[in-house]
Amino acid sequence: MSWSCKRQWIWVWKMARNFAWTRRSYRVTFITRPTTPCYGMSYAWSLVWSATSEKQSQTEKYRELIEVTEEVVNSAQKVVEQTRKARGKDVLAELAIPELRKEIGHYCELGDRVIDQARRRVLEAEQVPNAEKIYSIFEPHTDLIKRGKVQTPLEFGHKVFLAESAQGLITQYVVLEGNPGDDQQVEPSLERHKETFGHAPELYGSDRGFFSEKNVKSCKQKGVKVVCIPQRGGQKTPTRAKYEKSPDFKKGQRFRAGIEGRISVLFRGRGMKRCLAEGRKRFELWVGAAVIANNLMRIAALLTKRSSRKRRKRRAA
Repeated sequence: MSWSCKRQWIWVWKMARNFAWTRRSYRVTFITRPTTPCYGMSYAWSLVWSATSEKQSQTEKYRELIEVTEEVVNSAQKVVEQTRKARGKDVLAELAIPELRKEIGHYCELGDRVIDQARRRVLEAEQVPNAEKIYSIFEPHTDLIKRGKVQTPLEFGHKVFLAESAQGLITQYVVLEGNPGDDQQVEPSLERHKETFGHAPELYGSDRGFFSEKNVKSCKQKGVKVVCIPQRGGQKTPTRAKYEKSPDFKKGQRFRAGIEGRISVLFRGRGMKRCLAEGRKRFELWVGAAVIANNLMRIAALLTKRSSRKRRKRRAA
């Protein structure tokens, strides 16, 4: 990210320089000595290459990159100060310069965070909390997601909570903050369902990640008739084992499996796999648009099915 910060500052400064009036020049020194970004470092692996030597080499590269980034940040901050009263070549340039200064200042703030994060994590060997980390200077709201999958142990983006009705309509969607556990979503989802429909759902089906004794008890207290959340961990009591083998529980789990297909449709056919909009709010709007598209298509399919059924009845009569 330090490398990305440096490139972005230089790019924005070049744009600002094109807009500025040429009568006055602003002397800013950008560091151009050759540096190697950490993600592009190449290693000559061999049997005699030790883990200690590798770590020391990586630390030195990080130290050099941090120094370069600090110098670029300082130069960028000088640009913001020196161009405070800069005049543009024309009216459009006059309007563009303040926005470019604001953009440079924005990336300076992010750059300071990146430098602090890299210094604490690499040079001081500190375990930086995820809440204090920044994973992208272009999308600072990005979260680190750990879902426990072998192929993708780490992902970047946002978790989205979805609830589906028996008709295939998405009744709830929430873009979550951070990387919360699934078991934290049961009670809030019950409250949202009650606010929307005026009562608790007849059936609450989910995977075992949502399980806790507290959540099962909460579902029953709020009026859920069938709670289909498989137990996670621990030895099942005979009563619990019998309940999870009951027809109602199995039917609820078959219904729950349908949300996996719905998620696949949202990803492949409704544009939710990758958000191309910038910013947290636009991310939420993007997810909302995918949900609306899904619901409209589903309503159209249900209406078509109902009209076809009516036509068949008329022909039979």
